[in-house]
Amino acid sequence: MRPTPAEASLRTGVSPHVAFIEPTDPPAGAQTVRRALALLRLVATGQEQGLRLTDLAAMSGLSRPTVHRLLKVLIDESAVEQDGLTRRYRIGVEMLLLGLARPGGIPIRAVADPYLHALAQQAGDTVFLSVRHGADSVCIARHVGHHPIQVLSIEVGARRPLGASVSGVMLLAALGAPAVRDLTRANARRLAHLQLAVPELLRRVQQARVAGHTFAEHGVMPGTSALAVPLRAPGGEVLAAISIAAMAERLARARRPAVRALMLEQAAAITRRLAEVEAARGPRKARA
Repeated sequence: MRPTPAEASLRTGVSPHVAFIEPTDPPAGAQTVRRALALLRLVATGQEQGLRLTDLAAMSGLSRPTVHRLLKVLIDESAVEQDGLTRRYRIGVEMLLLGLARPGGIPIRAVADPYLHALAQQAGDTVFLSVRHGADSVCIARHVGHHPIQVLSIEVGARRPLGASVSGVMLLAALGAPAVRDLTRANARRLAHLQLAVPELLRRVQQARVAGHTFAEHGVMPGTSALAVPLRAPGGEVLAAISIAAMAERLARARRPAVRALMLEQAAAITRRLAEVEAARGPRKARA
């Protein structure tokens, strides 16, 4: 069976986590597994509030009956649950329990946490650490500052299509033009669902690539702004993005350079610590 134009437009070779893979995969079972996992990632973007069936169908490009059939199986396996009142779908307890099998599964967070905490205290506002996973940016850490008004715009575990946040723009800016093009194409439906125009996103990515940081005057929540810088590995490649969300006046033009300097300072400190950890592990690997 040939894919519909909507489904075919989601094909990409960038990552196994980007989009729905259609009948170019020979085994039908593999196609179903890919669709189910991709759907789980979309459900996860709704966090506690959850997403409607129509939202999931629109973002996935799959028909409503197909999405409904996959959701039913996932609900039977407790991987997804449906709110009895709102009828929205969210991640189920089975996925939460599976995650407990890898409590230390994100080493960079353990290394970065003390520095992110220090940054939150220095700047006074909420600090986030986000990484790229496929076509998404995922928040893996959040540290609250001391200012009376904290902008808790996203929770740990929140995932958004790359480019839908300052962290996502910064992570895209670290990639080459072909990868940015393919990832943006793969996310086209989700970006449109968030009312984000691709040309504007590409412009912001180019600006971030040149400036080495990115700033959003209007943050996720009304009256807020956000700023992001890259976190690099000792070899120079971008591992993650550090961002700060604050009330707009706290990231006004006059204060922004000082906040950015604090962010870059702590990012550099994390990079140095990662180099120390790698150096300490080196001799053990050699003896092995």
